[in-house]
Amino acid sequence: MSEPAAFTLGCVIVGALLIAMTLGGSFLSRLPVSAAMLYLVVGMAMGPWGISLLQLDALQNVTLLERLTEIAVLVSLFTAGMKLELPLQDKRWRIPVQLASVSMLVTVAAVTAIGVWLLNLPLGAAVLLGAILAPTDPVLASEVQVANANDRDSLRFGLTGEGGLNDGTAFPMVMLGLGLLGLHELGDWGWRWWAVDVVWAIAGGLALGALMGTLVGRLILYLRMHHREALDSDEFIALGLIALTYGVAIICHTYGFLAVFAAGLALQRVSGRRPADADDENAREPVDTGPHEQALRDEQALSEAAGSKAPAQMLSAVLQFNSQLERFLEISIVLALGALLATVDFRYDVLWFVPLLFLVVRPLAVGAGLLGTQVVGTQRRLMAWFGIRGIGSLYYLFYAINHDLSSALAEQLLSITAAVVVGSVVLHGISVTPLMQSYEARKKRR
Repeated sequence: MSEPAAFTLGCVIVGALLIAMTLGGSFLSRLPVSAAMLYLVVGMAMGPWGISLLQLDALQNVTLLERLTEIAVLVSLFTAGMKLELPLQDKRWRIPVQLASVSMLVTVAAVTAIGVWLLNLPLGAAVLLGAILAPTDPVLASEVQVANANDRDSLRFGLTGEGGLNDGTAFPMVMLGLGLLGLHELGDWGWRWWAVDVVWAIAGGLALGALMGTLVGRLILYLRMHHREALDSDEFIALGLIALTYGVAIICHTYGFLAVFAAGLALQRVSGRRPADADDENAREPVDTGPHEQALRDEQALSEAAGSKAPAQMLSAVLQFNSQLERFLEISIVLALGALLATVDFRYDVLWFVPLLFLVVRPLAVGAGLLGTQVVGTQRRLMAWFGIRGIGSLYYLFYAINHDLSSALAEQLLSITAAVVVGSVVLHGISVTPLMQSYEARKKRR
């Protein structure tokens, strides 16, 4: 097939897919099938297993794939931060924090042990595999995330916060794995890893993101409410804040993923506040004025009314735009994954590793991470099951491959990671609709 013909056919397929998913979204939401499953099938049909329209190789196109997944994770983390409306002092914040720290470390430790003893991997490669598979996905997990900033459900809040945080908290373990393989400097007795990759990069990333989100949010609201500036530019606000925060975080040698999540969280806090009343206008007695003075008062009243709505309008518009952008990136990456599968040399070990990760490692990690919380019963079981792996794991895999992993090790990690992500897309995609419908029905009955 010639290049122009291939491009034309690709446009037809992608356009038809986007229109079909838009028109049939409500119908699909009632079926035990996720959108990601359909994207994966279409991607496989477009790749070498089908019409060979999309040709990708993880080792040859690693930089392209790393950047694509990186952008998708950034947009999703920013969106996740903007959805979490609970005050930071609320005790429910313990759930995502402990899942993103304790559960993440337990997952890395368990996968490391499996990698060394059962997969015969070197220690550094086993730690790296654990770090790649530890983050839960903020992109493919939209069905179990909070639907809006007012959603206070502990299950959805915990899974959303976990996905937003552990994409950053897993980064130190990635650097540790690369360091043990001789591909990253750890320092004598690991001092540099502790000081820079753990303490500074995590704390600095969160602080920097919170500062950027707060400053930019307040500046934009001030301009809108007092000077009627920066109106109708919400898309640029979202993209600009993501890019600015991520770039500054990387320059400062902190974790950009955590910074972008914190920026979204901070912007939500700023946008969610009600502006203080300038004067107690309602308490004043009406004053007789001339036509010119009355026109000025009416104009001022309209400006104040528009200004009072600016925070909510900005929050709603940014969330809507980010959600659409996130969905488009999800389609692109899952299509690429489907085409990529034809070049992956799957090994026998993925047949037992995938169920071991989902049915043993994840429940044990969640059990440890929920100690001391009030999450029990159905919520605990659903959190243990919905440890969705996806684009975050793919990003860490491509990041590691791009740091001079040997070809043999890269192919083995690719085989396991691709199998886990595909297994998660299928298993969680089939189960998410009936399980969440049952959960919501129980909540209504209670």
